[in-house]
Amino acid sequence: MNVQVLTTPGCSNCLVLEKILDQLGIKYDLIDVTEKPEYLEKYPIFTAPGLVIDGKLEFTGIPKKEDLQKRFS
Repeated sequence: MNVQVLTTPGCSNCLVLEKILDQLGIKYDLIDVTEKPEYLEKYPIFTAPGLVIDGKLEFTGIPKKEDLQKRFS
């Protein structure tokens, strides 16, 4: 499973999502969309973070931990 967190510099919500993913033991890649704007063309997020799972934008903002657990179980 390929998991990417679309983030922006200084994004406190992004840190919350990273912490939840760490608690769930999910490995992910951080993508700074200000450095890689092509990700915004592919995944038009208006609120960071964006959570991309296997090439599909699944969540924007901070998802509930329970929803993440369901998605990864």
